This record gives sequence, C-alpha cells and structure tokens, in this order.
Amino acid sequence: MSSDDLFGQSQAAYRPLADRLRPQLLDGFFGQQHLLQAGMPLRAAIEQGKLHSMIFWGPPGTGKTTLAQMISQQSDARFIKLSAVLSGVKDIRAAVDEARLARQQSNRLTVLFIDEVHRFNKSQQDAFLPHVEDGSLIFIGATTENPSFELNNALLSRARVYVLKPLDQEALQQVLQRALQDKELGLGAQCKLDEAAREMLLTAADGDARRLLNLLEIAIDLSSDNGLIDSALMSMVAGEGTRRFDKGGEAFYDQISALHKSVRGSAPDAALYWLCRMLDGGADPLYLARRVLRMASEDIGNADPRALQICLNAWDTQQRLGSPEGELALAQAVLYLACAPKSNAVYSAFNKAMQQVRKQPSYEVPVHLRNAPTQLMKSLDYGKAYRYAHDEPHAYAAGENYFPDDMRKEVWYKPVERGLEAKIQQRLAYYRELDQQAMLAKGQQERQD
Repeated sequence: MSSDDLFGQSQAAYRPLADRLRPQLLDGFFGQQHLLQAGMPLRAAIEQGKLHSMIFWGPPGTGKTTLAQMISQQSDARFIKLSAVLSGVKDIRAAVDEARLARQQSNRLTVLFIDEVHRFNKSQQDAFLPHVEDGSLIFIGATTENPSFELNNALLSRARVYVLKPLDQEALQQVLQRALQDKELGLGAQCKLDEAAREMLLTAADGDARRLLNLLEIAIDLSSDNGLIDSALMSMVAGEGTRRFDKGGEAFYDQISALHKSVRGSAPDAALYWLCRMLDGGADPLYLARRVLRMASEDIGNADPRALQICLNAWDTQQRLGSPEGELALAQAVLYLACAPKSNAVYSAFNKAMQQVRKQPSYEVPVHLRNAPTQLMKSLDYGKAYRYAHDEPHAYAAGENYFPDDMRKEVWYKPVERGLEAKIQQRLAYYRELDQQAMLAKGQQERQD
C-alpha cells in the first residue's frame, strides 16, 4: 500500500505519523501526570504562560519536544529548535540575535529548544549562560542523559530539571487509540489491528510513543489493501525489538545498580530479572561477568570463598562458549551470589587499609621481616629474630609484630558471624588471645629482668 493511497498526499508533503499526531494542547498529551496533573508547577507554568528555563530529562518518545512546543505556543512565544548533534556555537549566536531582534521589534519572547543538549561540550553550553541570565531567551533543553553528569553546573543552576518517565500501558493505549481513530491526522478506518497484534505493539513500544507510532506506520504500509494488521505481520515489523537500554548511559548504570543491590539483598529472582533485562537490552555479557565477579568479593567475600571461583568459572564459560550458551553460567553465578551468606568485611577492610596507606608515610619494612639472600644483608641483621610461625605452638608466633615499627597495629578485617567467616572470626579471636598472653608473659619477664 503506497503512502499516496494511505494518506492521500504526495510523497513530498509526507509527514511521519508521530509528527502529525503531536498534540497541541494539554488535553491531548498522554502520560507524565506526575508533572502535568492539576496543581503541579509545570502545568501551572504552561497554563499561565509563565516561562522559565528548564531541562527535560527522560527516555526517547516521552514528550520532551512536544512539551517544549506547548509551552511556547501557550505563551505566544517564538519557537526555535536546534539539535546539539547538528548545531554549534555559531547557530546558538544566530538564534540569540534572532531572539533579541524579536524582543526589540515586537516585545515577544523566544523559546530556544535544544534537543540532545548533553551532546554540547562545555564551551557550547557556556554560550547560553549570558543570554539566559539577561532574559534574551527562554532556554529549554532535552536530554536522555543524567543532567548531573552531562550538563554544566552553571547551566543547571539557571534551569529547573523536570524528569519525564517512560509511558505506561494506559498512556500508550491512549496514543494508539488516537492514531487509529483520528480520521484527519491518524489512520482513521484504514487500519484494523487484532488484539494479539495490539499487545505485541504495546510491548515492542517499551514506553516510547514515537516508537509505537513508527512501528504502526510501517505495519500499515506492509499490510494488505484492507489494512488488517495481525500478529504475524506485527511480529515481522517489531522483530527482536530493542529495549530501553543505553550501553553507556543512565539506563545502563541504573540496571547494573539494581542487579548489584538485588544480589546484596539476597533476592535471587530479582537479581535474575535484572541480569536478563540487561542481556535482553544488549549488554556485553563479558562486562556483566566482570561486574558479577566484583560482587563476589565485595558482598560475599570470605563468608563463602567458593563464590569467587564460581564467578570466575562463569566468566571463563562465557568466553569459551559465547552467547547464548555462556549466559546460563552467568545466571548460575548470579543466583549463587544472591543465595550465599553475605559479608562486606573484605571490601571494608581493603578500603580502610588503602585509605590509611595513602595518607601515611612510606614506613620501612621492619628488619626482622626483611629477606636476607646475601651475606651483606645478613651482616645488616636482615631477618634477624624472625620467628618462623610453623615452628611455634599452633603454628602461630604469638605476640609478633608484622606492621612497620613506627606504625601502630590496626584491625581492619572484621569477619562477620555468617558463613565461613564465622569460623575465621573465632580463629582470629583465638590468635588475639594468644597475643595477649604472650604480651603478659613478656611484661613479666621484663620486670623480673
């Protein structure tokens, strides 16, 4: 079915369905009720035409551009749109000059909307500041990345951040319903979608209204003359699909965090869910294997030393077999970690020791702990008075000091009463008791002498 037949318009005048259905009024905007319900600051700003600079942060297809246009229209302000992918400082300056001219000639405000604003570098972002500050324009930026990491503090301090969420199923249903029923801008009666195809489309959209409408438009183009879209056709159009997942962005680190915290919280099913979400979204399994190995040391440690080996084996299996076979080993490792006894004693001790090392002088190794492979070293007393632990009772040199002479003894490693560390805790407590007895005996000997 050609676009001429479907939409009754020439190819030159063609506009994507998502663009044609872009709502002009709040009543036609679906989703983001946490921002747009009555009484919320953003809705009040739009309805009252009280403009302020702002950042819209959210996934693709959640309405960032549409909201910016609504704000401009409601306030009778001029609207200039730039893409940070295609524009530079020269384009910013041209937009500022245009805004100032409009302000001088008609006292009309200008909204400068920057899509993908996080792609601007620091100098490009700084170019906005004086013009936002003196009121030459109202700045609205849209980003899919966390503004805290990607935008300058100076720019953030002059704009309010609004967080947009992926559209839920109800909002997606409303978008789809409008596309199917709007005879002027949508598909009208030219498209028939069976229930199975509808569910597949809503799932494939994954919270993205633009993706939903694009998939629907492709499906109607490929449908028969009667406009019927069934599950077979929708399956072909949607294909494998791609989840909301940016391999280097916010979603990536959010999901890694969720996986790690589910393991730490001993929630095996939740941990498995997040692992599968990341694999389904295209995460590198070897990266996941590396992160899972970290979890074994950070959150299980010596409470169950087998966890580290199981994670190493899973990593090796993934390298040897690849996907999808190797991913089962990753799942096994994640489930083992989630079910294992937990201890962060190794992680905590390492961090404390490293912090101490970095702030203290480079103490010399005590003479009795130095190796003496040459006669010169022996003549300098290297290794003298060293006590070989295996020759001592319990294979422990009670009272011996292994820290530098000028440094006090520290206790960083504190095993927990879970798993194998419970036994390690008992053994270390016994050694400390032997140390105390040795120190008492040494004190008594020194007093007798």
